[in-house]
Amino acid sequence: MQITTSLTDQLASYLDLSSLELKLTAQNMANIDTPGYRTMGIDFGAEMERSIAAVIAERRREEDSAGNLSLTSKRAAVEKVDGLLERPDGNNVSMDREGMKMAEAQLQFRAGVELLKHEVSTILDAIHADSK
Repeated sequence: MQITTSLTDQLASYLDLSSLELKLTAQNMANIDTPGYRTMGIDFGAEMERSIAAVIAERRREEDSAGNLSLTSKRAAVEKVDGLLERPDGNNVSMDREGMKMAEAQLQFRAGVELLKHEVSTILDAIHADSK
């Protein structure tokens, strides 16, 4: 039996996007010396809005059909990052930028984990309310 709420589904999407951003940042850092490599990234805010809208739409379909929730979220749009300074070898990775993106994504992930813990704790408290 799976017990989820719209908020837990949204937080799961949030954690997935934070994790993807961490992976992309690590990939960019790993390719700092690769000639011609272009920095890759996602628009976190836009992808989060799309993901939340998908979760809400799926919840509505679930309520209408009384079926099981099956999140069918498409992959986030990973794109080349424009506007970065390019070196003579064609590579545009900036370690300063990537370090900041890594720190930001780590903070986002930690915040998402804490929010998810709180939500699960609330659900468990509601389940065990009769036994107290």
